[in-house]
Amino acid sequence: MVCLGNICRSPLAEGILTAKVNPTQVIVDSAGTGGWHVGESPDPRSIAVGKTHGVAISHQRGMQFKAAHFSLFDHIFVMDNSNKADVLRLAQNDEDRKKVQLILDEIFPGENVDVPDPYYGGDQGFENVYQMLDQACEKIAARL
Repeated sequence: MVCLGNICRSPLAEGILTAKVNPTQVIVDSAGTGGWHVGESPDPRSIAVGKTHGVAISHQRGMQFKAAHFSLFDHIFVMDNSNKADVLRLAQNDEDRKKVQLILDEIFPGENVDVPDPYYGGDQGFENVYQMLDQACEKIAARL
């Protein structure tokens, strides 16, 4: 799960999908394309909305997406088209590029819908993002 800073959207996506899969069979992690928040906890508003829905993410720490992640993961879900472009710049071959997908393609196939960044918005923005990610992660979990 990849977003810009790895403090709002991708930590929620990691927590939501982790709660829906067997963690002994599926490894879920998250990262940001930027390194501003490496080592930091998720945004308190992401933590709060996750907690409201029974998804604990406060233990997560920010990490930056690196080219090495392509060899570690079978699927790389990005939160928006900007993140997708940043991740694809690090891809070394077609196999890497095929792993990258907008997460909302799960519920809006082929529409190139971005998960909005709730960072500068209010609490309702975090709830809206949670709902979108929950729907997408439900489909991903069913497929995995």
